[in-house]
Amino acid sequence: MAGDRMGLLRIMKEDLEVVVARDPSMRNRREALLHAALPALWSHRVAHRLHRRGMRMTARIIAWYARRGTAVEIHPGAVLGRRVFIDHGAAVVIGETAVVGDDVTIYHQVTLGAVGWWSDNARPEGERRHPVVGRNVVLGTNATVLGPVTIGEHAVIGAQALVNKDVPPGARVLAATAVIKAVGKEPEPMEDLYAVTASAGSW
Repeated sequence: MAGDRMGLLRIMKEDLEVVVARDPSMRNRREALLHAALPALWSHRVAHRLHRRGMRMTARIIAWYARRGTAVEIHPGAVLGRRVFIDHGAAVVIGETAVVGDDVTIYHQVTLGAVGWWSDNARPEGERRHPVVGRNVVLGTNATVLGPVTIGEHAVIGAQALVNKDVPPGARVLAATAVIKAVGKEPEPMEDLYAVTASAGSW
């Protein structure tokens, strides 16, 4: 038990050092203690250990308070590696069977989710429903990764990308960027339709 506590404290110390290393706005550990997503990550470190020991309700309560305070929702069952960096934190969601490797960077509004109850309820009990993210992956702002897919090591998932298939190691997954139209130029008919009906959340 003492060894487990020491291991937890060592990992939490690494989490603090990663904030200083990867967030240019944090100049020292004292400032890093006020990083928005750090309490969510530390809460998860504790909740996950309780979850593994069968104290599921206590783990859920810790996760619930962390979500209220940080807007980061990490299920206690999710496995997070060492030196995971959640930048900003707002609206990050990580599902129960997700696995996040070491040295992963997660920006705000990232979802590591399932595909939906209509599919997941039909899966055998204990089967993975959420993504596995390899080491040194970067998940850009508003990236959405759904289902039991695997993101290979050193891959980069760009901002607003929607991923529902495996991504090989080192790959780059990029969403379409905005189209700039010159002043006075008429849009194409289909572009006009998309401009009226589409939003970042509708895909």
